[in-house]
Amino acid sequence: MAGARVWVLALLWWALAVFPARVGAGPAPAPSLAGAWLGRSQLSPVASRRAVFIIQAGPGGSFSGVFVSPDQSPFAIALSRVSLGNGQVTIEVDAVGGRYEGTLNQEGTQMDGRWMQGPASLPLVVQRVEPQEPPKPYPYLEEEVTYSNTADAVTLAGTLTRPPAGGPFPAVILISGSGQSDRDETLFWHRPFLVLADYLTRHGIAVLRVDDRGVGGSTGDVSQATSADFARDVRAGIEYLQTRREIDPRRLGLIGHSDGGSIASLAAVDTNDIAFIVLMAGTGVPGDVVIEGQIVSRLKLAGVDPGVIDATLQAQRRVIDVVKSETDPNRAREKLRDLGCSDAQIQKLLLPWFYFFITHDPQETLRKVKCPVLAINGALDMQVLAAVNLPAIEQALREGGNPDVTVQELPRLNHLFQTAETGWLDEYAWIAETLAPPALETIGTWIEMRTKPK
Repeated sequence: MAGARVWVLALLWWALAVFPARVGAGPAPAPSLAGAWLGRSQLSPVASRRAVFIIQAGPGGSFSGVFVSPDQSPFAIALSRVSLGNGQVTIEVDAVGGRYEGTLNQEGTQMDGRWMQGPASLPLVVQRVEPQEPPKPYPYLEEEVTYSNTADAVTLAGTLTRPPAGGPFPAVILISGSGQSDRDETLFWHRPFLVLADYLTRHGIAVLRVDDRGVGGSTGDVSQATSADFARDVRAGIEYLQTRREIDPRRLGLIGHSDGGSIASLAAVDTNDIAFIVLMAGTGVPGDVVIEGQIVSRLKLAGVDPGVIDATLQAQRRVIDVVKSETDPNRAREKLRDLGCSDAQIQKLLLPWFYFFITHDPQETLRKVKCPVLAINGALDMQVLAAVNLPAIEQALREGGNPDVTVQELPRLNHLFQTAETGWLDEYAWIAETLAPPALETIGTWIEMRTKPK
């Protein structure tokens, strides 16, 4: 069981999210404290540890946010308290027994202080990182919209952006990956769907981005939902766009990221309403194979012995076998506990979404997709491996007789399509870039070529 903790991490990558925290107001809060702050604490002359604070301003001068130490864990930890008075900043992270005390410079761009955790007290300078986001006012129209998936009694809320004049325009719906996401697919301080929507709208393409079920302005219970259910939400979005006179109903497409790619494919089969699909790091193999790829790539990157990698995969497969084969939930829980899973992990493993994810074969759906498809992956994607998934996607589409298939691996990009060094999760918050220009240009150019009036 030496690799047990590793495969548990791999199983839960899809649940990675930023959790807001209630934190105390400082004596003299300042809006300039809100933002993403990145720095390094020097452990020795040759070793350092990265630190990320993501701070949001709340009502009444309060602050909320998270702390990430990518070199220790890829997961965000809620801040407990944040205060700012006379330029002095205090940030407390009770979950790890950590405390940061620093001084904010007059420009609001840097904090110079110390990180204290247990007996350690280390110098830590953090600098504000400007997000890769479009400044307002936008050169296009932005509208808050709601519509219904009547079959599932779900109300969906989102943002529709469209060029300011002309039309009717081609349009796309953006579909987020696994785990509950808001309409911007916010992760740490990045908002990739905001950046993508801005780029496409500036190039003449209307974009609808939507809060997932149970997030933001959208209703619905996700506890029993699978990707097939989310595909019905997407179809509801297509039906809504067909009612808008500014939108060309013959040029409606879908862009799905990660598991959103599978959802896009599910939504596109057996209909002529979808003119094209873009799969951003979409899967071409069942989820259990996807997870095994994550495990192997991560452990190889860490230099782990092949014997340990094999043992970790075997432990992983025992867990998956229980989830696949045990129909009695109580017996499944008992067996998973025997395999070392915690109650929190078991709860996620037994979700209907997870069962669908590990048993659904995307190739079966892709063979039925007849509209043009662009499939792109980052070469450094360690969550959905390009070398495994891109060939599987292309094979299935061509076996189904799809005449317009474009498959492209983008150098140096990770799962979020950021320019990366290793591609692993611990870099996501650390990279200043939200979406690399080559990814934006590839998607935009391909869509423009397939939506030009003939």
